[in-house]
Amino acid sequence: MCAHFGNLAHEVAELEAAGIDMFHLDVMDGRFVPNFGMGLQDIEFIAAHATKPADVHLMIEDPGNYVEKFAKLGIKVIYTHPEADYHPARTLLKIADAGAAPGIAINPGTPVEAIEPLLHLAQYVLVMTVNPGFAGQPYLSFVDEKVDRLAELKERYGYRIVIDGACTAAVVERLAPRGVDGFVLGTKGLFGRGKPYGEVIAELRSRSGDCRR
Repeated sequence: MCAHFGNLAHEVAELEAAGIDMFHLDVMDGRFVPNFGMGLQDIEFIAAHATKPADVHLMIEDPGNYVEKFAKLGIKVIYTHPEADYHPARTLLKIADAGAAPGIAINPGTPVEAIEPLLHLAQYVLVMTVNPGFAGQPYLSFVDEKVDRLAELKERYGYRIVIDGACTAAVVERLAPRGVDGFVLGTKGLFGRGKPYGEVIAELRSRSGDCRR
């Protein structure tokens, strides 16, 4: 969502050369979040041109209706919001049946207790540290307590924790030792920094220790 869409093929190549682990693709319907993006055509293009894997973050209502569309593109991880789904367990099982890894995305205002019954179905948990829908928002520090709780539960359920929202170098350095496995990089951490992507990624890796997404 934060990449330069005027030359998307070049952006894909530059990001891969910089050593990213995965492309994170946001899908928004203007209902669950007050914004739109990315289109299915954008995701088809990236999936066709990238050699690195991709995940999709479905910030949409009734995400179970669209799982197979993204799985057919070879998407590795599909994140859905239980807050937007009448039957989140069914959707997570549907993702696994389609050949992708099920992921739970959790909003800043949603407690861990609301998703704990679903954690045994998830391979990834995407912790939103901003309210979903827009880039460039400030980090919500109260979410750190949620990260710590999910890190405690991780050994029991076997998922990986990924942080999404305002992931600066300082955030990476602070949370990587606390059980976080990966970080989604946007305008705060990667894009628009005035530096080559490779230089920024190298700096972030130096701060993340063993964390590698």
